Amino acid sequence: MFIEPFTGKKRGWMEVISGCMFSGKTEELIRRLKRVQIAGLKAEIFKPVIDTRYHTEDIVSHDASRVRSTPVDNPYNIMLLASDVNVVGIDEAQFFDAGIVEVVESLALNGIRVIVAGLDMDYLGKPFGPMPALLARAEYITKLHAICVKCGDIANYSYRIPKIDDQVLLGEKDVYEPRCRHCFYKA
Repeated sequence: MFIEPFTGKKRGWMEVISGCMFSGKTEELIRRLKRVQIAGLKAEIFKPVIDTRYHTEDIVSHDASRVRSTPVDNPYNIMLLASDVNVVGIDEAQFFDAGIVEVVESLALNGIRVIVAGLDMDYLGKPFGPMPALLARAEYITKLHAICVKCGDIANYSYRIPKIDDQVLLGEKDVYEPRCRHCFYKA
């Protein structure tokens, strides 16, 4: 196992921000990272290299808030690039493989606050990638919701409009819409 023993530094922890598309996950991640900057703490922010929707390097929310990040193709690269920091931010964690769980555990055990954001369910309403394991290990969990575009209730699901079977399909409002449980399954 990749997890390194506790080094004696101050204690770290894991925060996970999850929810459906358009629930504000990236916006919340950016908000927390701005507070980290205000506190004068050193932070590194990462995202999967596959996420190029708004920008190849920045993480960008749907409301156009942005913060510079480092795209990585392998979660273990985060360990190499996140040296001498207080906080690590990770966006779109559902796109990483299971190695992200070991990386986040190791960072937290070594005194780093890790803030992870990602979709908890895919377009079929099934747990998405490493997110269930991250949620199970997190000290703090924030579950965000959107508004159902069909009925106006609280939305927890990401409904895919085009009938494409690939689990990963990057897109925005032309590809996905937030739906409540009833409207998701009624479709």
